[in-house]
Amino acid sequence: MKLKVVGIDPSLKNFGFAIGTIDVETLAVEVQGLVLAKTEPDKKSAKVVRKNSDDLERARILHTALQEHCRDADLAIAEVPVGSQSARAMASYGVCVGVLSSCPIPLIQVTAFEVKLAGFGNKYATKEEMIGWATQAYPVAPWLTVKRAGKLEFTAANEHLADAVAAIHAGIKTDQFQQVLAMHRAMLRRVA
Repeated sequence: MKLKVVGIDPSLKNFGFAIGTIDVETLAVEVQGLVLAKTEPDKKSAKVVRKNSDDLERARILHTALQEHCRDADLAIAEVPVGSQSARAMASYGVCVGVLSSCPIPLIQVTAFEVKLAGFGNKYATKEEMIGWATQAYPVAPWLTVKRAGKLEFTAANEHLADAVAAIHAGIKTDQFQQVLAMHRAMLRRVA
């Protein structure tokens, strides 16, 4: 039996989703899909549209993406952002937390350190190290690539997808996941 899971790495510009499964017996993770929901400030109408209106539209885009990608899943695991060092970053933080709060399925929260430890094995792993870990662990997943000098290379935007994959691995290690697993196994025993 497998649980359908969505790993999430939230950001106002690049909201990463890893769609996959977790085998309830072996805890093996499979990644079937990777989606990067991108939003950019509307630069053309920057003087016409208020910043808060633009932020609201971007939040709506991210909310819609979250609802869509969680629709058929049993569980979501998200790296929940913490704090910020500027007013603009705080606005982004608020949007991300607000969008995550609308998750329509049970949500397990993990930290950035937990994500990096579960992925690369170092809580200070760089973006490149996380991408390297994830693309090696899941080489057939649909990673974002660009063709340079006739050869395909992974793009830097895979950072958010790699973190979403690692969020799943971090979530498996939480007490919350162990409780979900115990409940799921108990339900399976009752049905059998």
